[in-house]
Amino acid sequence: MALTRAQKQELIDRYEGGLAKAPHAFLVTYQGMKVNDVTDLRARVRAAGGSYEVVKNTLALIAIEGKPLSAVSSTFTGPLAVVYTESDAVAVAKTLTEFAKTVPQVVFRGGIVDGKPIAANEVEQIAKLPSREELIAKLLFLLQSPISRFVRTLAAIPRDFVVVLDQVAKQKAGAS
Repeated sequence: MALTRAQKQELIDRYEGGLAKAPHAFLVTYQGMKVNDVTDLRARVRAAGGSYEVVKNTLALIAIEGKPLSAVSSTFTGPLAVVYTESDAVAVAKTLTEFAKTVPQVVFRGGIVDGKPIAANEVEQIAKLPSREELIAKLLFLLQSPISRFVRTLAAIPRDFVVVLDQVAKQKAGAS
């Protein structure tokens, strides 16, 4: 069924409002997937903070023209879905790679992370990175470590002094 000009413009506007603005996007093929699998993938992606959009390639190319996603415009061929997020690319990449292990019809075609193009094999490498929360926790630990060691060192001086006084008191009590 052919789309009217108004329907095409509506799709272009939707693509411009979503995937064209997203700093992180992954292109995947879905050919041969069952409807239940697609529904499950959409739910998982949504839970990870992303969006799953099956695109019409020619309309998507119009929508992404001049945007970061246009760097991978050559991969917009055949049945294609774009999984995009504005927040955590690592969480979405982990979700996609875990799902691709169970459903082999999901094939990565490339994408962008922070507006920079990535190859299909780099999606799995991104998925192996720690999540944003883990990285923040590690950074805080590294920042806190020198300060806590300094405080322990400062606290050791009076503590050691009290221990010495206690030992002297015990020696005097034992001598008398």
